[in-house]
Amino acid sequence: VQLQAFGGGFVQVGDSLRLSCAASGGTFRTYHMGWFRQAPGKEREFVSRIDRSGGSTYYIDSVKGRFTISRDNAKNTVYLQMNNLKPDDTAVYYCAAATIASAIYNPEQVLHWGQGTLVTVSS
Repeated sequence: VQLQAFGGGFVQVGDSLRLSCAASGGTFRTYHMGWFRQAPGKEREFVSRIDRSGGSTYYIDSVKGRFTISRDNAKNTVYLQMNNLKPDDTAVYYCAAATIASAIYNPEQVLHWGQGTLVTVSS
């Protein structure tokens, strides 16, 4: 499956953004989907994931209560709604797909990556 992420931008502290990741060329509903981010000079970090049906989600503590992951299997798209953005959220955000639930947390086990979209939060 090919993934294309978009929706990043330059925002101020406290602003919101919604990232989208559109999938093509595969059976989207069979994939667990996730979002990772990579800040300058840091390793790629898992942020959130959603299961195949959209019924189960998980977030790292630093984004819990601010970010919401969702998916629309009819549109082959996964979203990341980001509210109350902070400077520490500045990073390139990548969507990811895996066929095994446990694999979506580990960048080395992710099967497919989107190209990344830059989010910059200015104070």
